[in-house]
Amino acid sequence: MTHPLDPLDPLDPAHPIGPIEKGPVETRGDTYVRHYRLRFPQPVDKVWAAVATPEGLRAWLAVAEPFEPRLGGAVGLLGRGRITAWDVERVAEYTVEGRGRVRFHLEPAHPTGTTVRFTHESDDATDPGWHARFERLVRAVGDQSAVGDQGTVGDQGTVGDQDTVEDQSTP
Repeated sequence: MTHPLDPLDPLDPAHPIGPIEKGPVETRGDTYVRHYRLRFPQPVDKVWAAVATPEGLRAWLAVAEPFEPRLGGAVGLLGRGRITAWDVERVAEYTVEGRGRVRFHLEPAHPTGTTVRFTHESDDATDPGWHARFERLVRAVGDQSAVGDQGTVGDQGTVGDQDTVEDQSTP
C-alpha cells in the first residue's frame, strides 16, 4: 500500500521534517481517510511496544482490554473491535465499532530509528485529535527508552489520562 507522504525524501535537507507529519485527508464515498507519518529515533521494537501492546496503548491512547495479539484477535479501544492486520514489528491494524480502522505500518529508518505510516479510516469528518495523541505517543516512546526494557511504555497510562482520551472522541 502506498502512503500519500511517500514522495518526500526523508534525507532531503530542503524539506525539514518533524516527528509528526500530517498528510492529506482523502474521501472514499462516505469514508474519510487520514494519513500521518511519524518519525522516531528509537528502533522498531520500542515503537512496536507502544502501538501493539496493551501497556503501550494505555500510555498514550486508551486502555486496550481485551487485547489478543493476533490476526482476528479481540481488541477493546474505547469500543469492541478486532485486530484486522497483524505482522509482528511491522503492521498493527485495529478496527473498532463506531471508531473505524487505524493502521500502524512500521519501517526501520536510517540509521536506527523508525518511521510509522499511520492511516485512520472512519465515517466521521472530524479529526479526533490525532496530532495531540501522537505527541503523547512520542513522549511515551521516549519515556520507554529512558527506562529501558525494565519498565513499561511511558507513565502516562493513568485513569485520568484514559478519561482525557475518551473525552476527545477517539478513534
